[in-house]
Amino acid sequence: MMTLLKYATALLMAMALALPAMALSLDEAKSQLDTAKSEGQVGEMPTGYLGVVSAGGNAKAIVDAINQARRDEYARIADKHDIPVTQVEAVAGKKAMEKTPPGQYIQVNDRWVRK
Repeated sequence: MMTLLKYATALLMAMALALPAMALSLDEAKSQLDTAKSEGQVGEMPTGYLGVVSAGGNAKAIVDAINQARRDEYARIADKHDIPVTQVEAVAGKKAMEKTPPGQYIQVNDRWVRK
């Protein structure tokens, strides 16, 4: 019985370690965003959201946290102005891509390119 318990514990530990990084708070994601962008892990998309350019570090967790905040804000703006969310997303995406500094990634025609 003890061997089975040890095996189950070891298996659970291995599974826990194999899970992706824990979700980040919005503040943690914001504090790591500039680094992730400058390291080429995260880029701006014309949809108004971030995308993972190259997996590594907390790229996915950063993208997930920031995109959720963006979704909420885009919905708020769309409701306030009585316009479709897709319109807000398109305007936000265009602005974000324009503001992206040289050397960072943007998505053009579904491909990541260094600006």
